[in-house]
This record gives sequence, structure tokens and C-alpha cells, in this order.
Amino acid sequence: MLITISGPAGSGKSTIAAGLAERLGYDHVSGGDIFRELAAERELTPLELNKLAEEDDTIDRDLDRRQRDLAATSDDLVLESRLAGWMAGDHADFRIWLDAPLDVRVARIADRENKPTDTARHETVERADSEALRYREYYDIDIDALHIYDLALNTARFSPAAVLDVVATAVESYDPDDDEGKTPITGVTYEF
Repeated sequence: MLITISGPAGSGKSTIAAGLAERLGYDHVSGGDIFRELAAERELTPLELNKLAEEDDTIDRDLDRRQRDLAATSDDLVLESRLAGWMAGDHADFRIWLDAPLDVRVARIADRENKPTDTARHETVERADSEALRYREYYDIDIDALHIYDLALNTARFSPAAVLDVVATAVESYDPDDDEGKTPITGVTYEF
């Protein structure tokens, strides 16, 4: 089964995706890790690479192509990134959206990256704006449109262990034979 986990920075995607993959015995691929590696290779911060990506669409298109290829060829995978639910297309069996209020996400990012909260807030908002602009321009995707997801969860309401339990219960309870409402991804242009 291919499971996607999407959401904004600081929502808990990586933590939950890694935990879910471990619990299910699946592989885990993180688009964020790939993006951070690309930034480091270019000696840029993720925010700087985001800005560069606004002018050089090959950065996003390469990452997105990799996600689509993984989705089309992988079984028993948890694919995690901001656009994983969209990029997996009809290959995804179960799509999850995680979110939390901006203040919570900013605090998590500041703690994780050992930076001042004001800096984390500025970078998080700027990064989200940059990404939303590119997703709309490249693929006509409104990142705030959640209709494609099977489960959307506010991670600020629960501990990470509890979020993992909720997500794992939903995934483990899913029976494709009982699925009356799988949402196909239509109207998105994927030109790589």
C-alpha cells in the first residue's frame, strides 16, 4: 500500500511518517530530506533554495518527478512531503494531511533547528508563501485544498504518540474493498 503524508512545515509529517513506516514495516521517503540535501549541496538554506526555485523550476520539477516515480513503482511505502498527496496521483491508497496552528509549528521548528522563534516564524511564513506560489504556477495546485485527503488531523491537539496511534488506526482500518469514495486526482498538470 502507498500512503502519503502531507502538511506544512512543523506539522509533524516527518515524525509521523517515520513512525508509521516503522510500525507497518514499510519504507519511508521524505521529500523534505531530499530538499534539505539539495540545499546543502548548493550551500544554501532551504529558504534560499525555495527562493531560487521561484526562478528555476527545474528544482521543484526534479523533486516532484522523483516522488511521482516512487509512487508509481513502490509498494509498502510511506511517502512524505508537502505535495506527496498530489504527486502520488492515483497511485496513493491513503492520503493524510497533518497540520497545526502557525504558532505551534513555528515553536516546533525553532526548537528543532535551534533558532529564535522570530526567525523561525519569518522563514516559515516566507517559505510557505514561496511554495504556494510555485505549486499554483507549476501545477495549478492550491495547497490549502484538502479534498484529496482521506484523513486531516490537527497535530497540536495530541502528543506525537497519540497522533501516530490515530493515523495508524485509520490506515490499518482501511479496506480498499469497502472504499466508496477514493478521490482521483484530476485537473492537475504535471509537466516535468
